[in-house]
Formats: sequence, C-alpha cells, structure tokens
Amino acid sequence: MSLEIFDRLESEVRGYCRMFPDLFERAAGARLYTHDGREYLDFFSGAGALSYGHNHPRIQRALIDYLEAGGVTHALDMSTVAKRDFIRTFEAVILQPRGLDYKVQFPGPTGTNAVEAALKLARKVTGRSNVLCFTNGYHGMTLGALAVTGNSTNRAAAGVALGNTVAMPFDGYFGHGIDTLEYLETYLQDASSGLDKPAAAILETVQAEGGVHPASWDWLRRLAVLLAKHRILLIVDDIQAGCGRTGPFFSFEPAGIVPDIVCLSKSISGYGLPMALVLMRRELDCWKPGEHNGTFRGFNLAFVGARAALDFWRGEELQKAVEAAAEIVRRRLALIHRRYTEACGPPRGRGLLQGIPCTPAEVAGRVSRAAFERGLVVETCGAEEQVVKLLPPLTIDEPSLEMGLEILDTAFSDVLGADGEAGGSRSAAGPSPKGSPPEDGA
Repeated sequence: MSLEIFDRLESEVRGYCRMFPDLFERAAGARLYTHDGREYLDFFSGAGALSYGHNHPRIQRALIDYLEAGGVTHALDMSTVAKRDFIRTFEAVILQPRGLDYKVQFPGPTGTNAVEAALKLARKVTGRSNVLCFTNGYHGMTLGALAVTGNSTNRAAAGVALGNTVAMPFDGYFGHGIDTLEYLETYLQDASSGLDKPAAAILETVQAEGGVHPASWDWLRRLAVLLAKHRILLIVDDIQAGCGRTGPFFSFEPAGIVPDIVCLSKSISGYGLPMALVLMRRELDCWKPGEHNGTFRGFNLAFVGARAALDFWRGEELQKAVEAAAEIVRRRLALIHRRYTEACGPPRGRGLLQGIPCTPAEVAGRVSRAAFERGLVVETCGAEEQVVKLLPPLTIDEPSLEMGLEILDTAFSDVLGADGEAGGSRSAAGPSPKGSPPEDGA
C-alpha cells in the first residue's frame, strides 16, 4: 500500500484518513474493502451519512436506472421529475403520518448549508440577530455554523470574530441536580441580564460530535415551551441524529415537540450523496425568490437516492430494528464500563448513536486505533476526542453487529490490559484521531 500521493499533494487539512490509514476500494453494507482485499467492519458510516450501509442494492438500483435513462443530474432549483417524486414521497411517508405541516427548502448540498439557511431565515422572520446555542454543540464549519458551535478549536480556525450568538448550558452540563433551563429562563426574564432577545435557539437533541450527550425528553419539552413563551424560534439540527439514527425518523419525536425549523443532511440522500433540507413551519417561509440559493441545491441523483431510501420508513420495521440493535450495543458498552470503571465512564446516547467516554482522553484514540488494526472502523468525538462513538448502519445484521462489538471489546483490552488501567498495548501506532499529532512515544 502506498499513500505517498496523498502526503505529497493533498492538503494537511485531511483528518479521517489519519485515523483510518488504508487505501479503500470497495464497500458493501457494513463492510469496507481495501485495494489489497483487507476487510473492515464499518461502525463509522461516513460520520453518519450512510445509515443504510454502503451501496445498498435497493438504492443503488434506483440510481443506476435513473442514470441509464438519461435522467437530469443538475438543475439548480428547476422542477424535475426526480425532485417531484422525492417531495411527494417525503410528504406521504414522513410528514403526513406525523402531522407535520412543513415546507421544504433545498439550501445546498451539505449540513452546514442547512444550518446557515436556518439561521438566516430565523433572523429574517424575527428581525433579530442574536441566536442561542448550547455548550458542546456542533453545527458545521462555515462561519454562521461555527458561531453556534462550542468547540474552541473549530471556532479558532474561523480566523475572524464569531458573533451574534450566546452559548447557554446544555442539559446536564453542570452535572446532576442543576437545572440549566432555570438558568436560561432567568436570563430571558431579566431585562438587565445583558442578553438581547434571540431570534432562535439551535440545538441537537443528541450532541454527536460534542461527545454523545442526549438531552432528556423533559428538558426538550420544557425548552420548547420556554422558547414559545418568549417567541423565540426552535431550530433542531437533526443532521446526524435524525433520519432514524436514534430510532424514530426525527430524533425529537419521542419528546412530542414540533420544532419551528429542522435541518437534515447526511443520511437523507440514502447513499452518501450530498443533500440537505431545511424544514420550516409554513408561515415562516418568507423568502423572496432567489434570496438564498446555491449551485448544487438541485442534485437530482440525491433526490433519487433519497426517495428510494424513504421506502425503509413505510412502516415501523426499521425503527424496531434500530431499537433492538441499540439494546445490544448498550449491553456490550455497559459490560466494558463495568470491566474498566476507572478508565471508562457510563455509556450514553440513543439508538445507534452511542458512545463511551474515556479517562484519560487519549484512551479513546488508542482504542480507535487498536480497533482499526483488528478490522473495525470506529471514531472518537468530544472536546478532547475522549469518547469512542459508535455509528453502525441502521440496517446492520445482528452477527455483524456482534462481531464489531467483540472487536471493540478486544480493543479496549488491548489498550487497558487486564487491570483496567491505561497501560495496555500501545502497538496501535499512527496519528491520533482527526489529524492531531500522535501522543508522545506512540
């Protein structure tokens, strides 16, 4: 294997290739294959963009048929049969059964495009500039999305001041027994708090990149009531936690709330093709024609894949499968936690978005590398990359899920050893997660 061409010509900004240093050629379902035939189980799923696995045959067939028929690929926001079919199916399969009267905007191809459009719309609707965001939140790498992102390293890379936002504590940020919504409500009610009335609040119901922090259902319900009381719009960023990742199609469904605006991307296309949506309450759609646009907001191949993927949601089978798989993951992570109590905190998350925090933080990166050596792709997240995060395909079969969890269990043993202290094997060499330098001696 030679990766020399990447080192010589590709920017140093690349990150995941440092976590997973191999040359990949093929993929199918929950498996990746290298150019020389090595097989990996994939618990990364394109950072959540491949919820139906790699090259799902049902979606692949729809794409091939569309291309062979000479279907329109690029059309900006012009009307096409592919877009029509997606919108019709999305309304029939997702919106109507949930009683949601949202309009759909195609803002551009990525999640951060959806966030930018949502923030811009909220400010336009309300005439206010300030936006509430939450500690450990992550919303993208463009300037508006960075302004509502918590991670200081990500924010610093902007190179300019990030303003018109105020960070508030997420559920559980101060630990048990401290109600962060009382804190927020005090700010909103006090005319001398220094907090300009916000246009909106943006959050993930399960903070993924921030360390796999789920908000409780009660906290989400109370937040929605509080924001409505103060006429502040609620934006739910469901880019990673949505599209079934936590069980139901929308991660907020069990809370019984209806956000004003919802951002979707990643797995909405079904096949890893770039696509993003902004869903908005009908009365919020105050855009003028062309007021927010983008060259690739009409990627018709993504519409075709997305429509085919929505067939998974005609009924409750997939949601039930995710919930069953999630229970298997929870049990195995709980066993790892009990075995290595000093180094591993209690597992957390929902559905097939789960993680286990590690102490010291470097343990998580070492576990990821040890797992990769044994044939499992699994990433890390959190402010210090201290959480091992699992994102297996929603469609993964039980034997593959169990096999991957067994590899992960062994990787923890490799790193922590029989005594459960972070002094086990350090043989998993290579750069630390997401491009940070390797630890001393690695």
